[in-house]
Amino acid sequence: MTMTENRSTIRTLLLASRPLSWINTAFPFAAVYFLTVGTIDVALVVGTLFFLVPYNLAMYGVNDVYDYESDLANPRKGGAEGAKLPPALHRTTLVVAAALSAPFVIALVVLGADRPSSWLVLAASLFAVLAYSAKGLRFKEIPILDSITSSFHFVSPALYAIALAGTTVTPAITLTMIAFFCWGMASHAFGAVQDIVPDREAGIGSIATVFGAAATVRLAAGLWALAGVLMLFAPWPANLAALAALPYIVSVAPYLNVDDAHSADANRAWRRFLAINYVVGFAVTMLLILCAAMGLFS
Repeated sequence: MTMTENRSTIRTLLLASRPLSWINTAFPFAAVYFLTVGTIDVALVVGTLFFLVPYNLAMYGVNDVYDYESDLANPRKGGAEGAKLPPALHRTTLVVAAALSAPFVIALVVLGADRPSSWLVLAASLFAVLAYSAKGLRFKEIPILDSITSSFHFVSPALYAIALAGTTVTPAITLTMIAFFCWGMASHAFGAVQDIVPDREAGIGSIATVFGAAATVRLAAGLWALAGVLMLFAPWPANLAALAALPYIVSVAPYLNVDDAHSADANRAWRRFLAINYVVGFAVTMLLILCAAMGLFS
């Protein structure tokens, strides 16, 4: 393989890992772990790096390999929203994803030796990554379970941080994790709406192909609203995070009555969703800093 081909392969693998979404898995782990431990240690660095790149390459790379045929017919694939991995790179993608993840997983297992519960959470997280797309499991084709599994992809790094750091699980933390889970299910469900037509043409089931476009958008809006309501019960000022649900609900509101034939139009809101994540993420980060300064996590 020439240097040019190597560079092309690396670019394709990076695209497959969805760089825009790296922060969505790395931040929950890093924030929860740091707020509990209060210092930067080896576990924080290793875990953050793992959930930043290897985890996402494994999650999205496996998806792109096994969804190759349906992705060919999906007009939104081939860019920031997913790579159209050529068959020649399928084996390479799986091998690189496994090889890149293995050292981090081994290190995290060793670092969590005094907290065996962290092993169980990490194992569940990795299983969900594979089960969503891999042949023989394909949770992504089981309506409702697809959204549950996808949400777990983003919540499990935070749950793993709780287990690894030995965080005391308070009612406030429990509420926050449930709210986060609702956010994740809403995000997946709404994201599936734009793919109703190509998914049906490819014979792929999803929460959106079963419920239909309008019902799925309403479900997503309801889950975001539920996440906001749950956060209202968190202690001050953490309950200000309830406001984070509003931009998502406002963004999808124009599509509450969209029909299946025009479901692809929801991609406009999905692109806004990607931007909203960064704005909301920044606001939540500032709120976390304020809560830490007030001693809410001590």
